[in-house]
Amino acid sequence: MKRALPKRALCRRAAALLVALFAAAARPPAEVANTPFVQAVEFPYHLCPPSLWERELVRLRNIGIETVVFPIPSKWHQVAPGDFDFTGRTNPRRDLASFIRLLRRVGLQAWVEIKEGSPPELMAVLSPQTVSHGGPVAWLEPALRGVDAGAPSPSVHRVAAGDPSALEQSRDALATARGALVWTGVFDALYPAGWAPAGAPMFREGVLSLNGEERASAALRRNAMLLRAWGPLLPAMQRTAAPKPASGKFPEGVTAALLVSNTASALSVVNRGSQPFQDDIRAVDSISKRSVVIPAVNVGPGESLWLPVGVSLSQKALCRECSNFSPVEQIVYATAELVSIEYENGILAMEFAAPQPASVVLQLERRPVGPFLASGKPTEFEWDEKTLRARLPIPAGATPDRHVRIGIAIEEPETSAFFDDARRLIIGAKNLVSTTYSSPDVAARSRLRLPEGYTAEKTVKAPNQIDYEIAVPGNAGDGDYANFALEADGMALGRARLQLFRPVAVRVAGAGALHFGSRAALVADPPVVPIDPKGGTNIEVALRNNWPAIQTYKLEASGGGLEFFPPKTEITIAAASERTIDLRVFADQDAPVLREGLLRVTGGAALDLPIRIVPVPHSGAVAWTGDLDEDGSPEWILESAQARAVFSTQDGGRWMEFTWKDGGLNFLPEQGLFATDGPVEIRKAADALQVTGKGWTRTVRLDGAVLTVVQNPALPPDTLKPAKRGNISLTISRESAARVKYVLGR
Repeated sequence: MKRALPKRALCRRAAALLVALFAAAARPPAEVANTPFVQAVEFPYHLCPPSLWERELVRLRNIGIETVVFPIPSKWHQVAPGDFDFTGRTNPRRDLASFIRLLRRVGLQAWVEIKEGSPPELMAVLSPQTVSHGGPVAWLEPALRGVDAGAPSPSVHRVAAGDPSALEQSRDALATARGALVWTGVFDALYPAGWAPAGAPMFREGVLSLNGEERASAALRRNAMLLRAWGPLLPAMQRTAAPKPASGKFPEGVTAALLVSNTASALSVVNRGSQPFQDDIRAVDSISKRSVVIPAVNVGPGESLWLPVGVSLSQKALCRECSNFSPVEQIVYATAELVSIEYENGILAMEFAAPQPASVVLQLERRPVGPFLASGKPTEFEWDEKTLRARLPIPAGATPDRHVRIGIAIEEPETSAFFDDARRLIIGAKNLVSTTYSSPDVAARSRLRLPEGYTAEKTVKAPNQIDYEIAVPGNAGDGDYANFALEADGMALGRARLQLFRPVAVRVAGAGALHFGSRAALVADPPVVPIDPKGGTNIEVALRNNWPAIQTYKLEASGGGLEFFPPKTEITIAAASERTIDLRVFADQDAPVLREGLLRVTGGAALDLPIRIVPVPHSGAVAWTGDLDEDGSPEWILESAQARAVFSTQDGGRWMEFTWKDGGLNFLPEQGLFATDGPVEIRKAADALQVTGKGWTRTVRLDGAVLTVVQNPALPPDTLKPAKRGNISLTISRESAARVKYVLGR
């Protein structure tokens, strides 16, 4: 006879299991990308600085995206007639080979769209990277002879991620259960100098910014997380007769579709109207011929819901670990979107997207032992002894993606295993992870399941405790997740989804950024810091210890023509915490020349961070050059103590930025100013820049916050207007057809 656990102990165990289950939210299985329905995000690599590639791809992977779509513009890779660069030898943004290797390492599949021809060099890059060779290239459009990648679906739904109706449009695509859904406009796009379409700005805003912020991505996140579970089921789901509300007719703007299969069905409801919809919805399952009624469906204006109907708990429909359930046990319906189901050690855990409070009804063969937790809090649930149904309330989700987690103890577990407070792993290092088991016998029979490429050394700490020293590959993606499981006798007992971090992260506060309009900025890589060459300047270096334990680091700063005080510093940082070190920097010469420095971290981790120092005089300005947007074409910068102006060597010497440094207020639009076709020559002339184009010469000088532009012959007309941002104003004085002054000030 099993000994019943006290209710308080059951509650603690249930809470711990729920935390573990959702920390280990299962990644979509490998077969998702091979099903007829594909969800992908457009990622034009050549419009993104290479230093951001890994961060953005890992972010997609973490929310559940498995496929990226990208064009290969052959004209961009052609550097001379018959000469193509696909390895980055002429420009970092042309390194297609490294980008594809990164996709392979991160674990994303690729849908490649070839534009403007397919030179033989391209086939040499793509053919060894198809899925048949273990690479990421799964689809190719159009087909390329010699490259064994499949053709994409002919039915493609493209949805702009920033469109207010993006969620509704994406749900229309899901309701077909076929084809492909491609999200566009997800990332900020930054055209290489000279390559923006005629009349278009060089910068195009997305829902995810260059600095990592999310302007809006709820629709993308909602769909990505939903399809982690539902994606493999869509090919088997068939659209049946149109559902109807109890009132007899849907109001204007509300549509519904029922998709059914033998293991799981779903009711899709989209409300394009201006009023909330609430009613019972009745539909007929064309496979079983049974009537299905979902009561009190509540869909707000502009909302969409994908509601589960008749989801089996035993046939591995959405829950691949629910082997303890019988064929009749199921989710009868829910009035919130079901994102995932997990079953482990007697606990059934479910994650929903719930814009409104909702409920889920379970058909079971026995009363759950409880407790029931909703959003981490013990909550009452209804049990009908006659029908053997449990009704569980679902609170409204408080996060932007509306996600909420609930779970209920179905039965007392006979055996269990836990990862003890495991949350993060360090890349390229051995990490100690402790595990605990319900009995020494279970511990002795257990084993640890690892992701591919990981290794672990086992140490028995106690009869029911085992420590594992897990080695994480050095090429793992920073910020990515890895799934681990404890099992015995072929049964999963405990799982963990642990995030991966590099040992230490270094950030230089106040480093310069290249601004595009008023809403976007790209921090230069390596960082650039302006200083006072005579009096010196304090710079703040932030070190983040990513280890789950206290670490001591040593920071050493050096550079030609530079003095750092102190040159060496030792600092102890708590687990997963950040501390700052103040360094005072002097330039040992009066001449304002760009200097190269190095920040070297040793101790708890080894890392070298190049840094550039710009000595800026109190009056006048310094001119320096660097490839700030990583497009292979250097920019020229005029910088004073108050302001910064940036000019491109392409696009006729496009004036890209005019920024009041205290506050980072840029007064130029995204497309900049004075842009024309073709490259120009820019050279430093004392404290000014001389720009030479075809038949004209322009001199630009910055004095404090006054930028003077003189051109021979006359300047072209410009559209820049006086403006005010906060307490800073831009005034414009056109002194003649050939001379203009732009002044920033309070």
